[in-house]
Amino acid sequence: MAGHRLDQLKNFPFRRIDELLNGLAPGRPPVFMQVGEPQAAVPAVVSQTIAQTAALFGKYPPPAGSPGYREAVARWLERRYVLQGNSINAATQISALCGSREGLFQATLMAILRKRDWLGDTGIPPTVLVPNPMYHVYFGGAIVGGAEPILVDTVAENDFVPNYAALPKDVLDRAAICFFCTPGNPTGAVATRAALTEMLALARKHDFVLAVDECYSEIWFDTPPAGGFDAAQDLGGVPDNLLVFNSLSKRSGSPGLRVGFVAGDAALIEPLLMLRSYGGAQVPGPLMAAGEALWQDETHVIANRAHYLNLVEIADYHLGTLPGFHRPEAGFFLWLNTGATVGDGETATRLLWQHAGIKVMPGRYMSQTDPKSGKSPGDDYIRIALVHDPKTVEDAMSRIAQVLSTHKSIN
Repeated sequence: MAGHRLDQLKNFPFRRIDELLNGLAPGRPPVFMQVGEPQAAVPAVVSQTIAQTAALFGKYPPPAGSPGYREAVARWLERRYVLQGNSINAATQISALCGSREGLFQATLMAILRKRDWLGDTGIPPTVLVPNPMYHVYFGGAIVGGAEPILVDTVAENDFVPNYAALPKDVLDRAAICFFCTPGNPTGAVATRAALTEMLALARKHDFVLAVDECYSEIWFDTPPAGGFDAAQDLGGVPDNLLVFNSLSKRSGSPGLRVGFVAGDAALIEPLLMLRSYGGAQVPGPLMAAGEALWQDETHVIANRAHYLNLVEIADYHLGTLPGFHRPEAGFFLWLNTGATVGDGETATRLLWQHAGIKVMPGRYMSQTDPKSGKSPGDDYIRIALVHDPKTVEDAMSRIAQVLSTHKSIN
């Protein structure tokens, strides 16, 4: 029993997919589309800035990030969400992160500790509100922190946006942190501004942290998605109970840079920064300088957005007539329902690997299974990452369409 909590972390999605395909040979030259890792060239300013500031490798970086980096993030947020100039205090409302993943995990631990103090010695654990399917870090933070994960399904019937407001009052009262990923991973759904505002109001009513994961906020195809700071504007302009997370991995196609940020309520940033000072990875000075340059530039972001729109159009052309196809509102993931064609996501994943050489992610591995029913909202889905060059994506989509059409009779 001692390892019970750690055992719950063994369902790490990339570990599971390797086990699923173990011993199966790819039917064609492999294309790896299971990971959301952008494959395009990193903006030239990154290597240029790192070379110019290489001497900073000889200095310990400040835990919260350099003043210049935090200032660049603050001004970017004000431009992006049309906020009043200098309304964000770069010194108290922003911290640099080593990507967004570590910040999301550590914010969960911080919020759980904060809620435990509020609950006192009741013996009742705090709750962590998690969309299902999800980015796996949300669930992992809840388990490591000893909280009770509350899974809220995001399915077609609710437009793939979690309805946390429908949870019982006692669950909300015990909530330490609530995760809202928009644009969604893996579904590509975008929450409305009204939905975000409702969630922030709920967070204040029950005193939990609303963590808005905006990692894909700049990969949109029609209208810029609303964000956490829009909700704060609608509720008086102050970011109480709000933490917003973002990084340069997707926006700027620089996943290996490991530069991100958390911004929001200064009363939450301070204890999060304290926690990170004990066990957080700091961003090296030259990388932070490159990040500062990227947040100040939009030209490469516009080109990046056009690149992903082209990839979505390619996918739409090849897969759009399939009964389970759902065009993403934003981001670069396809959340494809294969239940009506070849069977569940694991079956589809094996077929695509064996017959097309395409490696995708079974939706079940992005979800948690209901122990009573043995089912999850991701069972009939696969996630496909559109992160390669157009020629590769064109070829991959053609292969996928062929397999899903050829084998549809087996279901």
